[in-house]
Amino acid sequence: MSEHSRASGCPTTSSPANPDLVSSQDATPVDVDVVIVGGGAAGLSAATVLARSRRSVVVVDAGHPRNAPADGVHAFLGHDGLPPGDLLARGRAELASYGGEVVEGTVVDAAVPAGADLVSVTAADGTTWSARHLVLTTGVVDTLPDVPGLAEHWGTGVIHCPYCHGWEVRDQRVVVLATSPAAMHQAGLFHQLTDALTVVLHDPQALSSDDVARLRALGIDVVEGPVSRVLDEAGTLTGVEVPGGTVRADAVVVASFVEPRSPLLTSLGLDLTDLEMMGRVMARSVAADPVGRTAVPRVWAAGNLTDPMSQVVMAAAAGVRTGAMVNAEMVTEDQARRLEMLG
Repeated sequence: MSEHSRASGCPTTSSPANPDLVSSQDATPVDVDVVIVGGGAAGLSAATVLARSRRSVVVVDAGHPRNAPADGVHAFLGHDGLPPGDLLARGRAELASYGGEVVEGTVVDAAVPAGADLVSVTAADGTTWSARHLVLTTGVVDTLPDVPGLAEHWGTGVIHCPYCHGWEVRDQRVVVLATSPAAMHQAGLFHQLTDALTVVLHDPQALSSDDVARLRALGIDVVEGPVSRVLDEAGTLTGVEVPGGTVRADAVVVASFVEPRSPLLTSLGLDLTDLEMMGRVMARSVAADPVGRTAVPRVWAAGNLTDPMSQVVMAAAAGVRTGAMVNAEMVTEDQARRLEMLG
């Protein structure tokens, strides 16, 4: 649970931490410097950078982190194996120590009024904020092949990333579900971790005959599919069912289709970019420049929303970078406003 929650919006007066915060051109009060939508690693990192720069910031989080099913976060220096929920709890506590706030809720609309120097943000419960800048870190969702049992074991027995889960399945029986040419890439990565590897041709067109021959030459079993269901015993994955019988397994590797699904993308008019791998679209992301600036003024994006394949540590780093750039943008705005007032 968050350290802070509320039913109403932020105060409409400037906070003591930012005495120079002023109203917009149409005299609408500015509630906060920055609203961040999404309270994962990217959102909390961006918020903490901003709060440490004495910016008023509120994070609105719906409470559905992508990595919730996973046992631990990996490849995050100093935090390896930490449960995802614990990482977020630590992040929320750190943010609170600098005066930042986390609100539990879902943002359903956001807009940049014409000619205004603010972003209007609305939550499902009717709470509204006016902010100088909006940072989107709502992440992505994974769409899995339509195979019974895959979704139920997603993040535990069904995995996708060798750097997130590979060590945990080393030397175990692993099945790679071939749904696209990217299965060759997955097979190579997981073969580094276990010799007990089987590739099942769920999509018969996924791999060429040359690909299959290469896999078999490397000592990797290749089995005709498709997979009809995932097998389990007492909630533990035990294998997959194929036309010729069953393939025993301790883990199944599958490539999900990754894309953002926030309604804010539509309301703000943000464009999505296709990410191709081996001639097939594998993911979609929000178009943004390297520091997170989107084509919509005052709207930024970071984390998996702009880089759907990045791990937690990369998402956190992206949040730090975007938070710093948003603060720098506001410094420039504040300086220009002061100089204008001085005449």
